[in-house]
Amino acid sequence: MRKVKIISAKEAAMMVEDGMTVSTNGFVACDLPEELTSALEQRFLETGSPKNLTYLYAAGQGNQDGSGADHFAHEGMISTVIAGHYNMAPKLGKMIIANQVKAYNLPQGTLSQLYRDIAAKKLGTLTHVGLYTFADPRVEGGKLNEVTTEDIVEVVNVCGEERLLYKAIPVDMVFIRGTYADVHGNITMERECCVAEATAIAQAAKNSGGKVIVQVEKVVDDVDPKLVKVPGIYVDAVVITKNKENHTQCVGTEYDGSMAGEYRVPKDSLAYPQLSPKKIIGRRAAMELKEDTVVNLGIGIPEYISMVACEEGIDDKFTLTVEAGPVGGIPQSGPKFGGSVNASAILDQPVQFDFYDGGGIDDAFLGLAEADEEGNINVSKFGPRIAGCGGFVNITQNAKRVYFCGTFTAGGLKCSTGDGKLVIDQEGRADKFVKNVEQITFSGKYAKKVGQPVMYITERAVFELREDGVYLTEVAPGIDIQTQILDHMGFVPKMDGEPKLMDARIFTDEPMGLE
Repeated sequence: MRKVKIISAKEAAMMVEDGMTVSTNGFVACDLPEELTSALEQRFLETGSPKNLTYLYAAGQGNQDGSGADHFAHEGMISTVIAGHYNMAPKLGKMIIANQVKAYNLPQGTLSQLYRDIAAKKLGTLTHVGLYTFADPRVEGGKLNEVTTEDIVEVVNVCGEERLLYKAIPVDMVFIRGTYADVHGNITMERECCVAEATAIAQAAKNSGGKVIVQVEKVVDDVDPKLVKVPGIYVDAVVITKNKENHTQCVGTEYDGSMAGEYRVPKDSLAYPQLSPKKIIGRRAAMELKEDTVVNLGIGIPEYISMVACEEGIDDKFTLTVEAGPVGGIPQSGPKFGGSVNASAILDQPVQFDFYDGGGIDDAFLGLAEADEEGNINVSKFGPRIAGCGGFVNITQNAKRVYFCGTFTAGGLKCSTGDGKLVIDQEGRADKFVKNVEQITFSGKYAKKVGQPVMYITERAVFELREDGVYLTEVAPGIDIQTQILDHMGFVPKMDGEPKLMDARIFTDEPMGLE
């Protein structure tokens, strides 16, 4: 058996040629191959090469600090980018808005699965995911700007059913981050908080005739074969990380063994957030948690639900999951989003999305950035800012029940509580409930078509989607419906009589006693 080549990050960067399709593995700020992408960026800045790359990645990558996908954010370096999420790469987002690069935003889960289909030499990924959303070519086809004109998603009819075909894209070069490599290039990932799509992305490159370069902490003589996620037969070269800042578990964080399954920590060692609008929303959402269910929590406010559940002592009654792969445990937030403390299992991201897409999630709690009178949700595009959909489309279209969680207004909202009531001390500058959302990331039409229960939870009001529209069903104690709700909406919600009051315990700064 051949021994793997051990090269420098600079040498790895020199292997990337003009016009290649390049992919990187990673999830938000976790598991990023920073040694490799930094070296590639440095080469471009010094030499002007490689240029005209197509950059393909599934999950958002970066921490809004120049890391991750922003290493590619230079005019001339890339000509096309296809990705699941952009919010963590603001420089790349600005290039897209300025029409400096062709750009697509497609569902994260579907992109992670696409790598497997590329590896298998299939035409692409055939799925219902994305129907009636901005990814549907009859709506926008995932295209993000004026210079992007080619359709890479197609509507097809199979056995009398409409499906979307996300077309295969051969991959020339992939950069992966692992923990250890043995002398034959077998890669383990035991110190990573998630695997993401490492195996699939390596297979896609290898079967496309491309190259696989892996960044690791060290090369050792032997590794446990059960821990190998990328076999040496896929790997062309290994780079030993020289700058330890380029190999932190999550960008800017210290290693946490409880997120890698090395050990478990007691729940009472965790810090719980103080009462705030976000925690209020997390508390109301936690009231919807049901025993023996499988739950997904999205980024942002939904992350508070896991902490509320722990604080209330009900976290063992259901199973929380994260699309990156963790099953069980306590999902983390910020740069650690994608990992879970005390997880029961850490799966590959495409496998997690297989389960999600088939309806395996009972309850999904995701962000609420913009909602309209049709029940549509936009979390992906806001004027000059491109956030991207991430796993939002896969998750929301397929969960048995979905809950959108967010503040009622955005930008400067300040609230206080007392005597079980909510007081708006300063209203947000922007209304979130509008006549028509800017982009359809979640389709109310599709939800009604499949009979999916949908709830919208804010700090002052709760809404439900029904067959004939959006209903206001609950109001926080102390809130005036007309001046503090209806006057801040672009449409008039329906009401089935007087909305009931939200539980006063939500607005009292002590455990609620959930069971």
